[in-house]
Parts: sequence; structure tokens; C-alpha cells
Amino acid sequence: MKLAGTPGATGPSTELWELAVQCSRAWSTQDPNGMAACYEENGWQSINGGPPAEGRAALAEVASSYMTAFPDLKISLDDLLTAGNAAFFVWTLTGTNTGVGGTGNPVRVSGIEVWNMGQTGLIASSQGYYDAATYDHQLAHGLGGA
Repeated sequence: MKLAGTPGATGPSTELWELAVQCSRAWSTQDPNGMAACYEENGWQSINGGPPAEGRAALAEVASSYMTAFPDLKISLDDLLTAGNAAFFVWTLTGTNTGVGGTGNPVRVSGIEVWNMGQTGLIASSQGYYDAATYDHQLAHGLGGA
């Protein structure tokens, strides 16, 4: 897959943009298998340096856990950039933690995933980052809580 729309540019190609929209849409429509389908069969994702979820079944399981915790989960695609062989998927998660055992509090946290693309044009690996302290604080106290 050609990552940049123009050689040397940071703007994504049409194919990469469509994959990012597909991934964001899958998250926002409660489709864990659709999210996992954005990855190669043996693709993996690690969040904040944690252990990777490897393979589509594990990726779908992680997505499903967020979707269960946040039945109104939305992932917005804030930006998509490229550099070298990497794509940078910038996102914002919003939702209310009303799943089983949830706090009932709303959450809004932004992050980035650094994607390395595979031979098939799907994501081979993703290193994700977000402010876990802010996320945890919002889970416990809501968006404006002290």
C-alpha cells in the first residue's frame, strides 16, 4: 500500500484514508470484528507499552471489552499522517462508562496509534498511546470531576 498521497508528503493516500475511516467506523458502530479486519491475520496492537493483542480474535476481544464498557463509544478520526513506512492515526474516544459494573461517568481522551502496514495493505502492527491517568481520573470522577 502506498502510504502517502504524494511521495515525500505526510498526507495519506486514498487507500490509507479509507482504512482509517473503516477502523474508526467499526469502533463507533460496536463492530469488534470489523475493527480486527483492519489488521492482517497475525497483526497486533499494544497500548501504552502493554502486552500486545496478537491476531484478529485477540484484537476483537480487546475492542469488545471497550465497547461493552462504553455502549455509546465513539472513536473520531482526528488526523492521519504518514512518515516513511508508518502511519499515524490520531483519535479521540468519547463514551459513557455504563457497561456492567461501570461508573456511569463520561470519558473523553485523545491518543495516537503508530501503524506499520503489512504486505496486504492492512495494519501489521499498532503501537497506541493515550494519557492513562486522565482516562482513569475521568472513569472515577467524570469529565469535570475533582
